[in-house]
Amino acid sequence: MSLTIENLHATVGGTPILKGLNLEIPAGEVHAIMGPNGSGKSTLSKIIAGHEDYVVTDGKVLLDGVDIAELEVDERSRAGIFLAFQYPAEVPGVSNANFLRAALQARMPDGEEIDAVAFYKSMYAKMDGLEMDRKFTKRAVNEGFSGGEKKRNEILQMMMLDPRYALLDETDSGLDIDALKVVAKGVNSMRSPGRGFLIITHYQRLLDYIKPDAVHVMSDGQIVKSGGAELALELEESGYDFLKQSA
Repeated sequence: MSLTIENLHATVGGTPILKGLNLEIPAGEVHAIMGPNGSGKSTLSKIIAGHEDYVVTDGKVLLDGVDIAELEVDERSRAGIFLAFQYPAEVPGVSNANFLRAALQARMPDGEEIDAVAFYKSMYAKMDGLEMDRKFTKRAVNEGFSGGEKKRNEILQMMMLDPRYALLDETDSGLDIDALKVVAKGVNSMRSPGRGFLIITHYQRLLDYIKPDAVHVMSDGQIVKSGGAELALELEESGYDFLKQSA
């Protein structure tokens, strides 16, 4: 069981971004991707999730052995893919509670309805763990939220939707240390043998709280180096000068 990327080539606006990328994230593992700006990290997460602006020109995206490259965004979500955005969008007029309830209802078999009592009990328990005021259930999704509140809300969505593979695109961006710890706590609570994570980050500090099983360096649309958690410490200390030396 794994999320596997095979020889992935992709473009946006006709410009090649991914150039033969290979990556495997076994269920139960947390993999982190680091790399310079413009190397294709966020593009990778959006392609896995099915963003329509990105065109796959070659390669495969395999979810537990099944190629999902032709699936629509909602189909990939129901299949078990979750993407936490670097810049979460606001959804005016739709409350957090209604948004989450609709997302969960869409995953129910035809004719079945969500148990409202169980839904709110589960949501409130998860909000408490993320130190979110319960008043947020009535507020429109991300509207007027601070950066930290938006990121906690993303993690709440992930916890409620219970994906098989979660992609976190710079979830640590803009967080102070207290919010970072709370977000990391939420992610760590979701770690399990049946779930994989791909964490995209520029900074080691997130990986101090979410210890990865593997760290990959991305450059010019490819994975150019992989290692254990210690690789992130090396990058924090020495940066990406080795990429220039190998160019």
